[in-house]
Amino acid sequence: MTEQSLELQRQWQHCVSTLPLIAILRGLRPSEALEVGSVLVDAGFCIIEVPLNSPEPFQSIELLAKEFGEQAVIGAGTVLTGEQVEQTINAGGRLIVAPDLNEAVAARVKQFESSTNAIYCPGVATPSEAFTAIGLGATGLKLFPAEMITPAVVKSLRAVLPADTRLFPVGGINPGNMSEYLAAGANGFGIGSALYKSGKSISDLKGSAEQFVKAYRQSVTG
Repeated sequence: MTEQSLELQRQWQHCVSTLPLIAILRGLRPSEALEVGSVLVDAGFCIIEVPLNSPEPFQSIELLAKEFGEQAVIGAGTVLTGEQVEQTINAGGRLIVAPDLNEAVAARVKQFESSTNAIYCPGVATPSEAFTAIGLGATGLKLFPAEMITPAVVKSLRAVLPADTRLFPVGGINPGNMSEYLAAGANGFGIGSALYKSGKSISDLKGSAEQFVKAYRQSVTG
């Protein structure tokens, strides 16, 4: 493993242990990427995802990675093909998040292990998918959609999955329901429209970011 990939793993572990909230910036435009990124990093976010169905996503990823790459793990969401994995890596992204479990995507991520490495979080909804994803080298599991994966389901998954498996419910997460998921065994969350959506003002984004950070920290400290 190269020094670059070791540094990425250290950065990821730091983020997961301090503020494991993935900011999902669906609809982000390159023209607003740096301002949005600055608000999130200042609030404490250190994992940022730009879904690939956003306008010019690789340009936004490149801008964010160049500006905030030392402070946050930057990457892509809604990654559906091996080619998109490569495009993300070439843009400077190091986070690969998918709504599904795709063996072609997993295989392409694995090809980067000997050089840059990448954090891979595929979407799963069942124990079978979860164990398959772990076998394919997933760094963390995106529990999606969380609207149908309740805290009770998370608790059941946690009982059978390896103890070091990182679980990130995504979908419908808000400051009011994080504590129940954390108590059930979730490690963090992906946060979408409740945090950011296209057209949201910077002041409103700042308020939402601070609210999520406060709610998470209160949940883990009791």
